[in-house]
Amino acid sequence: MLELDREKLPNHLAIIMDGNGRWAQERMLKRIIGHQKGVETVRSIVEESSLIGIRYLTLFAFSAENWLRPRSEVKSLMALLKKYIAMETPRLMKNNIRFNVIGDLRELPADVGDAVQSAAARTAENTGMVLTLALSYGSRQEILTAVKRLAEDIAAGRISSETVDEKIFTTYLYTYGLPDPDFLIRTSGEMRISNFLLWQLAYAELYFTEVNWPDFGKDEFYKALGSFQARERRYGLTSGQLRNRS
Repeated sequence: MLELDREKLPNHLAIIMDGNGRWAQERMLKRIIGHQKGVETVRSIVEESSLIGIRYLTLFAFSAENWLRPRSEVKSLMALLKKYIAMETPRLMKNNIRFNVIGDLRELPADVGDAVQSAAARTAENTGMVLTLALSYGSRQEILTAVKRLAEDIAAGRISSETVDEKIFTTYLYTYGLPDPDFLIRTSGEMRISNFLLWQLAYAELYFTEVNWPDFGKDEFYKALGSFQARERRYGLTSGQLRNRS
């Protein structure tokens, strides 16, 4: 397995976990089997991320657009999500991981919403890695919601439009309190970010792999992290400017 420099890991890693259904179809299995297999990968990557020292891990678990999938598949995914949260909360407590969620939680079934809120409350005092699930999440939806809330505050006189800057705007986003991701991984070969963290990924490094999520094991994970460590993050500067800063 690739050796990593623990001092050069991303502070905040975001992952689009794609390819569960494709993995199942390639094996002539029901799509839900792929999602079940994908949960095993989630467990592995969460534990490994916490172990090596990543501080923030955000997983795109269910998009706002996913509600348009066949009703039977959505129902199965919600049941799987509820089961996952119930099974993993004790493990999160053991590993000192704090559970967080972003998205329009009003759309979740009541029992799933209760499970999410319960897990967040139980792990709220944990001081290790912050694990965030993006559920019923869409970034355009997030930005529009933020704009509406900001407009309401301006109209009510709670804030002046002249004072609004990027820092203030981020306080209206679902991700307020989380640093922007340094690194985005997407599995299954698709090369797009699919309405995920559009504002927050402005300066993130992107990594795409052909491997479907259920097959994204530790070797592939370390390979991705190795790619991140080999990159020079310039934020609009030149390499020479960066060298002069150090």
